[in-house]
Amino acid sequence: MLPTTLLRLISYTLGWLNHNTSQTGEQADASVLGFELRHIHAVSSEAHVVWADVSATDHFASHSPYFVHTRSIPSSWPTSHDAFLRARALSRIHRQSAVLSWEEDETIGPDVGRRDTLLTLAKMTNNAYLQSNETGWYDLGEGWSTSYPFGWEPDADGFRGHVFATPDNTTVVLSIKGTDAAFIGGGGPTAAKDKFNDNLLFSCCCARVGWSWTTVCDCYRSGWKCDQPCLEQALADESLFYSVATNLYYNLTYMYPESDIWVIGHSLGGALASLLGTTFGVPVVAFESPGEKLAAGRLHLPSPPSLQHITHVYHTADPIAMGTCNGVLSSCAIAGYAMETRCHLGLSIVYDTVSELSWAVDIRKHGIVSVIENVLNVNWAPSEAEGREVPVPKVEEDCVVRT
Repeated sequence: MLPTTLLRLISYTLGWLNHNTSQTGEQADASVLGFELRHIHAVSSEAHVVWADVSATDHFASHSPYFVHTRSIPSSWPTSHDAFLRARALSRIHRQSAVLSWEEDETIGPDVGRRDTLLTLAKMTNNAYLQSNETGWYDLGEGWSTSYPFGWEPDADGFRGHVFATPDNTTVVLSIKGTDAAFIGGGGPTAAKDKFNDNLLFSCCCARVGWSWTTVCDCYRSGWKCDQPCLEQALADESLFYSVATNLYYNLTYMYPESDIWVIGHSLGGALASLLGTTFGVPVVAFESPGEKLAAGRLHLPSPPSLQHITHVYHTADPIAMGTCNGVLSSCAIAGYAMETRCHLGLSIVYDTVSELSWAVDIRKHGIVSVIENVLNVNWAPSEAEGREVPVPKVEEDCVVRT
C-alpha cells in the first residue's frame, strides 16, 4: 500500500484530471449499469485498510451481477485544485473551515426516482454485512458480477464492506457496513468499534447522556459543557471510521482513476457514505442513517454549495433515522448508544410508514432487511397516486442542528 499522503495527492490529481476529461457518448448515454463484486476490504488493528481481490474462481464471483438505472445529477467541483487540498489540510489538521469557489457540473449517479434502483442499492448495502456464502446475502442479478470485499480478515474488528464495479470499470460502488448491535438483531466482532464510532459521531458530547455513562472521549466538562476543539480533534482521529473511510476512498481512486465512484451504506455506514460524499462530491445513497449533519460541521468538511448528489432513504417508524431514539429511557440509551442527532445532509426520501402502513415506531424496523422486504420490495401507493415510484426527495429545511 502506498503511503497515505502520497495516495491522497495522486488520487485527487487523477480525479481532477478525469473530471475535466469529457465523457464518451457511450458513458453519457448509458442509463443502466451492471455491477460485479470485485473486492472485500477490512481495517487492520493499526487502522490500515486491507484489500482482498475476488477472483473468478471465488465463491464471491459466482453470484449474478446487479443492474442499476442511472441519471445525470448536479454536482460541484472546486475551481482550484490547490485550494481544495489546502481546505482539506485546514479541516484535518487545524480543525478549521475554508471558503472555496465551486463550479457547477453534472455527473452520472443512480436514478433514485426508481424503486428498482433503490431496491438494488439497498441489497448491496445489506451484503456489506455479510460474506457471499452466508445466509442473507442477496443475489443482485446479472450486471454487478464482480466485487471486492474489505474488512473480512479473521482478526478484523472494524470498518468493512464490499466494492462493486461494472465489467468495464466505468462505475465503482463502495458499500459500507453499518452497526452490528445485538439490540437490533445483530452483533459480531465489529460491534465494539461500531458502537464507539456511533457514540462519537451522533452524540452531543462524547456520549454523556447521564451521570452514570462512561464517555468515549475526554471533552466533557463540568456543568454539561463540552470542549468543542477537543471534540473536533476526537472526531478526526486517524483510527476512527471517517478517517479510515477517506483513506479507503483514496485507495479506490488510485485503483480506478477513470471511474465514476458512488458510495452507499446503511445506518452508520450510510452516515459515513454521506460524509465521504460531502468531502469528495461523489454520488451517495444512504439507508436509515442517523443524522450526520452535526458531525460534518464538527469535521469542518469543505462542503459544496449543493448537496443534491447525496440522497437519504428512510421511513418514519425507524427512531434512529428520525432522530427520536434518545433520552435516558429510550431503547438506544438503554443499550448504551447516545443517538442524539437527527438532521441529514442532501436530499431525503422519506416513507411515512407510520401514517400509511400503521407501523409502530420500533427499533427493530431499523434493519436493512426490513426496509428491503417491507418497504422497497412493494409498490408505494401514495407515490403511485402522484405518478411516481418513490416519495419526492426533499431537503430537510426545518431541521436545526444542535451544537
